[in-house]
This record gives sequence, C-alpha cells and structure tokens, in this order.
Amino acid sequence: MTVRKLIAYGRYPHQRRFIGWTDKDEQAVTEALEATRLVDKAERPLHALSGGERQRVWLALALAQQTDVLLLDEPTTYLDLYNQYETLMLVRSLNQTYQKTIVMVLHDLNQALQYSDEVIIMKHGCIVAAGDPRDIMTESLVKDVFQVRSIIREDAEAGLLFMPIGV
Repeated sequence: MTVRKLIAYGRYPHQRRFIGWTDKDEQAVTEALEATRLVDKAERPLHALSGGERQRVWLALALAQQTDVLLLDEPTTYLDLYNQYETLMLVRSLNQTYQKTIVMVLHDLNQALQYSDEVIIMKHGCIVAAGDPRDIMTESLVKDVFQVRSIIREDAEAGLLFMPIGV
C-alpha cells in the first residue's frame, strides 16, 4: 500500500453511496500530504518508510478527515529522539496553522509540559489536576500521582522541565 492510498482512507467517512472520489477528496489528501511534508513520498510503499515517516502518514490520514479535533494516543511511542521532536513540532504546527484542537495522551512528562497548552493529570482513572502546566505542575503533585521525587524547573527556551530524582 502506498502513502497516498492509506491517507485516502481518511476520506472514507465523507464518501457517499454512488458518488465516486471527488475533487474535494483529492484536495483533502493533497493538503494532508503537504501539511505533513510527505508529498515526495506519496507513491512510496509504507514498508519503505522510517518509523517517523509512518507516524506522519497516520497524522496525514487523520488530517484528511478534516475534523476540528485530532485525538492522538501516544504519537511519539517507539520513535527515536529526533522523530519524537519532529512529530511534536508537527502536532504543534497543526494546532497553530490549521487551528486544530489536539488531544493527545503522553506518558513522557517533559513532552507533555513542553508541547501542551493544557494538561490533565490522572491517577487511577480520576482527574487529579487540569490546566496550564505552569499553574498545576508541582513536585508534590508528581510525588502524589507518580510516586517519584522530582524537580520541576522553568527554562527560558524549553519551558517547564521535569527531572526525576528518585523514588
């Protein structure tokens, strides 16, 4: 299966019986390819892509659906450090450029703190804290929820940083 073919599946919810592929469908796929920087890989088979490129294909598939909200479950899992960064920068760009609301599950606290406007911290399925990371993230919260002692500091470039220091 090619990159373009998989992304085109994002248009499935818009298909109507007895009406074929439309110019609007083609435009949505093209825009998704452009937004995720995959235009030059559109005809490549999925198996020939790196993990980071495959992750961008899944994001493109979601974009092709043209929804206002994207739900992402651990979009950086199994990616190397570079591709984690690239994926999160792409997600931020989708939020800012296309005004998409992004709801994502992240288990890496540093990623959540650096790339989220709002965070929700949960323990045993219940919300413990929610809001701007700068307002809610404290060392005592991390200790209570995750049983990890930590230092939380603000860096001029990176924003909030979580540093575990022990159990």
